[in-house]
Amino acid sequence: MINDVNTILLHDFVFFCSMSSPSNKTSHLIYLECTKCGNNYDHTELQQLCSCGKVLFARYDLEKAKETITKDSFNNREYNIWRLNEIMPVFKEEFRFSLGEGWTPLIRMDNLGKKLGLNNLMIKNEGENPTGSFKSRGLCAAVSKAIELGAKEFVIPTAGNAGAALAAYAAKTKTQAHVFMPKDTPPLIVNEINAFGADYHLVDGLITDAGKLAKEGAEKHGWFDVSTLKEPYRAEGKKTMGLEIAEQLNWFLPDVIIYPTGGGTGIIGMWKAFDEMERLGLIGSERPKMIAVQSTGCAPIIKAFQEGKESADFWENAETIAAGLRVPAAIADYLILQTIRDSSGTAIEVDDLTIKISMAQVAKEEGIMISPEAAATVAALDPLIVDGKIEQDEKIIIFGTGSGLTTPEEWEIRALVELPES
Repeated sequence: MINDVNTILLHDFVFFCSMSSPSNKTSHLIYLECTKCGNNYDHTELQQLCSCGKVLFARYDLEKAKETITKDSFNNREYNIWRLNEIMPVFKEEFRFSLGEGWTPLIRMDNLGKKLGLNNLMIKNEGENPTGSFKSRGLCAAVSKAIELGAKEFVIPTAGNAGAALAAYAAKTKTQAHVFMPKDTPPLIVNEINAFGADYHLVDGLITDAGKLAKEGAEKHGWFDVSTLKEPYRAEGKKTMGLEIAEQLNWFLPDVIIYPTGGGTGIIGMWKAFDEMERLGLIGSERPKMIAVQSTGCAPIIKAFQEGKESADFWENAETIAAGLRVPAAIADYLILQTIRDSSGTAIEVDDLTIKISMAQVAKEEGIMISPEAAATVAALDPLIVDGKIEQDEKIIIFGTGSGLTTPEEWEIRALVELPES
């Protein structure tokens, strides 16, 4: 099965280049549901959180979707996040905006795998998305749906990449983005946000501090807040990572997914996608172990997991080079922890030096420049092997959530660390 990955990817590339026409199949979204109390909400209105303060999920008529989503139907579908329109939230084709996000390659890491004694190690290279990270997926879906429902201005707190993605889709859709981010956000990302024409603000503090200012702006000016999981549709964009890996592996799932976890939208979205795909008859009941990785400088999910808690405490004095992991409090902490446990997975923290070394190692061994957040998943491999959490022949996917090209200041590690020869 794994040997077919490169063939599948080549097919994908050829088909994408043939400029396939968009699918006209409509969404089967029927309501929004609170993931905690179960309350339902109208999907025809802009929604944020449930009245209980928890996350809303989009729910679809999957029996209706079954009529058009079959394995035989995939050859006539476009290769972006709207590939399965029936279980995506936008009804009208004119609002399915795209910059070519999604359908990132799944690449075998044979060189690194050999060094570690792992026979089936792969990376989902999300750095090839339009704005250089997986954030393109979530913000594309969130902005598209919000515009369909009448939104004109958006606000977001960000460590950088999400702000860049929002700014890009605001530029594409001729709406306005307001971005609040820590003042130590990498300059290349700040310049990217500026180039897209967003209104941006550098904030003293962390993403939580930026979040307070974004919330104030939303309340004062009526901007629609697309903070992580504070609206229902970023998760729908992120779930497409799960849809893709199933198709790229010929409708099987890997044994293990290792994911760098800040706000956690991706790990939650993929778990949702697996449930929907099983109910559509595309995959079976088997699930991968979901492994969350955080930095030792900001590891609220790891601490909560180890302590057996259902939610995480605020992490004081958060500090890490992996800005996307510097999230001291995640609104969906309860969903992240539930996903890890339901999958028989685990949670692990890694230090910044090992993250830097892993960035250099992947560049040298595999020819891929990944961000510090992505490198955290590589840094986790050795301790996971030592602890018996992953095994030699398991099919393992690590998520390269962003490109290392946006964080050039971290690459001096190549001069400081003598990496072993291949």
